[in-house]
Amino acid sequence: MAALVGWFTNWLAIQMSFYPVQFIGVGLVGWQGVIPRKAEKMAHICIDRTLQQFGDLNAVYQKLEPQRIVEQVISQVTPRMDEYIDEVMYEIQPVLWDNLPVFLKNRIYQWAREQLPSRIEDLVEDFGDDLDELVDLKALLSRELKSHPDLMNRIFKQAGAVELRSVINRGAIIGGLLGAFLVPLWSRYPEPWLLPLGGFVVGFITNWIAINLIFAPLKPRRILFWKIQGLFLRRQPEISDVWAKLVAEELITVEKVADAMINGSHGDRTRAIIQKHLRPLLDNSVIMKLTAQVTVGMTGYTELKKAMNQKAVLATHDVFSDPAFNRERAPVVAEVLSGQMKALKPSEFQDILRPAFREEEIQLMIVGGIFGGLAGLLQFLSLTYMTF
Repeated sequence: MAALVGWFTNWLAIQMSFYPVQFIGVGLVGWQGVIPRKAEKMAHICIDRTLQQFGDLNAVYQKLEPQRIVEQVISQVTPRMDEYIDEVMYEIQPVLWDNLPVFLKNRIYQWAREQLPSRIEDLVEDFGDDLDELVDLKALLSRELKSHPDLMNRIFKQAGAVELRSVINRGAIIGGLLGAFLVPLWSRYPEPWLLPLGGFVVGFITNWIAINLIFAPLKPRRILFWKIQGLFLRRQPEISDVWAKLVAEELITVEKVADAMINGSHGDRTRAIIQKHLRPLLDNSVIMKLTAQVTVGMTGYTELKKAMNQKAVLATHDVFSDPAFNRERAPVVAEVLSGQMKALKPSEFQDILRPAFREEEIQLMIVGGIFGGLAGLLQFLSLTYMTF
């Protein structure tokens, strides 16, 4: 029975770590899975630790190969350049644009395509220099984890699947060993309170040992023939790979970082940089500038540049929402994160995961104790009142 209690209480502790994803209860009375509740905190610590080791987001950006980003932008925008120009012109001067000779339209299309590569190269370089100031990575993580509270559950389950199974199975062993001490005690002192109290102790201690087995000891220790280390710490390289891969594919994607640049707290500055690099498209060409000012007027010329800037912002979403490009760049981000997580000291690696549990450990242990006590009470009633 004690082995079953140990197995069940550990299984329950794991389930309570993950579920429910949303808070269930009334007021302060209720429960939400430890990991969904602490997801933002763990993600922030992870980013702090890894970027602290690596430098900053600008350094990560260099790993993404800015030239590859330039190629992606050009390959996505060039085929739609005529469409973008049509949309801008029909917005500010529909009659003029509709009556413009085709050869003039084609000349404008061709001129824009010729200007695009140099403008994009300068723009991407500028973004790379200021990326750390343009993107609030913690705000991005907070937003994504609030929208998808189950995301950290999936990351934890995939990264620590082996360890979680081991914790549950070891609960049976630990519970059985503790129960072996309880049997002779019950035989000698068959008091009504002994089995419920013993069950509580078994459930409480089993959960305490199970949680500590995940994170302690920090460094490998040899006890007799066994080499012991915290389950998560022992597999730091493998867990780092899985964790980094999922974070790169689900949280810190090129699309989401680009969206955070434009729609985040520093979006105005991002738009200003885009405008700075688009303005020369007209201003640096005397012929195009004079032609535009003559045809649409000075006020219309200002509106034209404003419309171009707005269209560029919208086009950014189309460019970086390409699933193939996001899949291609994800391994680069994952490699950076994984490499830095592997380089963390055991105590630093533990700090990414342990804070989520440290504040809730006593509650998990008490719940384990309560279920252990109930199992002990049932065992006492069956031994006392049930005859065969």
